[in-house]
Amino acid sequence: MTTHDHGTRDAGPPLPQPPQPPADPAVPMASVAPAASDAPTMAPAGPMAPAAPAASAASAASDGGRLARVRRGRPDDPRWARPALWALLAVTTVLYLWSLGASGYANQFYSAAAQAGSESWKAFFFGSSDAANSITVDKPPASLWPMALSVRLFGLSSWAILVPEALMGVATVGVLYAAVRRRFSAAAGLIAGAALAVTPVAALMFRFNNPDALLCLLMVSAVYCVLRALEDARTKWLVLAGVCFGLGFLTKTLQAWLILPPLAVVYAVCAPAKFGRRIGQLLLAGLAMVVSGGWWVAIVELWPASSRPYIGGSQHNSFLELTFGYNGLGRINGNETGSVGGGGPGGGGRGGGRWGDTGIDRLFGSDMGGQIAWLLPAAFILLAAGIWLTWRARRTDTRRAAFLVWGGALLMTFATFSFMSGIFHQYYNIALAPYIAALVGMGAALLWERRNEGGRAGAAAAVVLALTVAVTAYMSYVLLGRSPDWHPWLRWAVLTGGLAAAAGLLLTGLLATGLLATGLLATGRLGRKAALAAAGLGLAAGLAGPVAYTLNTVDTPKQGSIVTAGPSVAGGMGGPGGGFPGGGRMGGPPGMQNGRQGTGQQGQGQQGQGQGNQQGQGQGGRQGTPGGGTGGGQPGGQNGFPGGGFPGGGQSPRNGQGNAQGGQGQNGTPGMPPGGGMGEGGRRGGGMGGLLNGQQVDAEVAAKLKKNADDYTWAAAAIGSQNAASHQLATQKPVMAIGGFNGSDPSPTLAQFKEYVKQGKIHYFISSGTGMGGGPGGGQGTSSQITSWIESTYKKVTVGSATLYDLTQKKTG
Repeated sequence: MTTHDHGTRDAGPPLPQPPQPPADPAVPMASVAPAASDAPTMAPAGPMAPAAPAASAASAASDGGRLARVRRGRPDDPRWARPALWALLAVTTVLYLWSLGASGYANQFYSAAAQAGSESWKAFFFGSSDAANSITVDKPPASLWPMALSVRLFGLSSWAILVPEALMGVATVGVLYAAVRRRFSAAAGLIAGAALAVTPVAALMFRFNNPDALLCLLMVSAVYCVLRALEDARTKWLVLAGVCFGLGFLTKTLQAWLILPPLAVVYAVCAPAKFGRRIGQLLLAGLAMVVSGGWWVAIVELWPASSRPYIGGSQHNSFLELTFGYNGLGRINGNETGSVGGGGPGGGGRGGGRWGDTGIDRLFGSDMGGQIAWLLPAAFILLAAGIWLTWRARRTDTRRAAFLVWGGALLMTFATFSFMSGIFHQYYNIALAPYIAALVGMGAALLWERRNEGGRAGAAAAVVLALTVAVTAYMSYVLLGRSPDWHPWLRWAVLTGGLAAAAGLLLTGLLATGLLATGLLATGRLGRKAALAAAGLGLAAGLAGPVAYTLNTVDTPKQGSIVTAGPSVAGGMGGPGGGFPGGGRMGGPPGMQNGRQGTGQQGQGQQGQGQGNQQGQGQGGRQGTPGGGTGGGQPGGQNGFPGGGFPGGGQSPRNGQGNAQGGQGQNGTPGMPPGGGMGEGGRRGGGMGGLLNGQQVDAEVAAKLKKNADDYTWAAAAIGSQNAASHQLATQKPVMAIGGFNGSDPSPTLAQFKEYVKQGKIHYFISSGTGMGGGPGGGQGTSSQITSWIESTYKKVTVGSATLYDLTQKKTG
């Protein structure tokens, strides 16, 4: 058995064995020692051949060893390591499951698709919005499959929808720990896992049903596989990474491939194999990625369009168009035909656009910082330190490769998110969370090791550690200061504790390295205890802010299409359901009684407010929405929609009250369209005609729709997927989403819809009651044409506060 300097193992002749060179200190002994399956064997001859009992005993011993390793961890792990891991996973599980049902169906757009998939295998395969397969969601279906299977097994409920997402979060923490632990200490893995678990945007999305939870798990798994392949150039691990990327494509299309270039380059340069073999392995991994992600695409593109659902989010019923347009290059350049706000370029640079300013500081801004930026400066510092400390290592050094892999993934994603001009929501930042957490864990552990070695290198490591803690504490102070009335003592405690920890790390480090006069703290157990106390204080100070934000997030129900973590913040331009073009949130989360209120002046016009044609001017200089209500949030309307709420008023239960015709919402929540506001905790119809959050469906309306529903293909039809989803979830009957998510997809056409009605396939049309039948801004699109035809042809039926049109009864006279 020959152990090469890069950690690979090549089986040689059984005897004799050459002397073993010293093990690489960067490689844990447990991973260098040959496994039982690697040990060479000689074929027995003659009567010795029947050795099945011995083989069975060896197999049992191997199984027992695996179980012991699961319980106790690696032989070189400290005794506390494995219990600490189990405790981390247990706490993460409780955190992500706590009060999970309070969010209801969360994003009803995806919940309705999961319900449809639980009823129809065809809807399951395509990711249809309804079981009758009128249109798909605007993403591939992989993220829907776990939810649909859960609903099929346990029935439709909030828990059946959201528990799979929470379990994905726990699994992601576990895989991240394993990835970091392989080349660093157990402490490094635990720090990384804990940092990920309490990152606010991670806690938000692992308790929500958007595709981002599964995508995050797959990306961390892909990195783990690449790191395993970098150890000994085994092809199977690289192929498994390709499979993860393929499944990631089936989760959120091209976003899954953001980190592919840096990972491929690092493997091509650093893998312990000949260059030709490395390239061949990468080609095999690419083939695995294409097959695992392309099989579904090929079936969909080859399937006759007349017998499959329309591809939601596309304008020509093509998944490839959706992939490279609305969900692809459109996200980069802002040219997203069919999106909220239109299809023109979204703008960019410091001038911003519909989705906020772009630039290197974008993710540190008021609306993004509290989601992800807590440890981002620390990750950059520790990435640079890790590269510096491993710079002179050999080409195949696995520790340096780990920094390059995680760092490359972070830098590629950070740059893309900072400068993309298309649709960008705060919760997208979950993609950064595992990369940040891994670099923090690895960098801190490596600097701590180098600090303990003494000398000038140890002193430099102590300085960098202290600097990292101080910068992190200041970052937390800044982020917490954006919610000045929310636990104001916390930011001062974090800053004080962080600076004290930085001073302690610096002092004990310099004393231990002998660069300062020796004394009581320089040697012995007391010095080590002081250093550990400073490190513990620094870790607590660094995580206190994210933990507070995460606890607030866990305690706040989240619903709608656009959600954010943490309390309300100053300085962002708010939007429906937790965020909108440009930033922050409207109003404070439920229970935030001290949320500061701001006022944007109301537009004046017909009926005084809510119906006017003139433009209201919001305080702070932003132009108002026609006839808008008042904007909530910080003074100057900073956390409200520009110049105020949307036309009309309404209620947003849990998040405040809006006046009947528009006006000031309590707790900073602006008035919303009739039928509901769009606060994070509100259930009544989201703004923009319910395009961003579905309406709360009264029992009387649900009963009306369910009556004789089995006699029709669709119990009803509604403009926009959220409107349709809320009624579908209330009735568990198919409801057609006209125009897809935004109401802007040309599906069905007016002619197709007329034919469905003629054939008696649709019973009711659900009016949004906002005059936005054509999608955002109305217009003469397909949705508007269908709405106009229905209103002029069929009988209106009022059920409670809802307006339906019975498509079996034409108007008389």
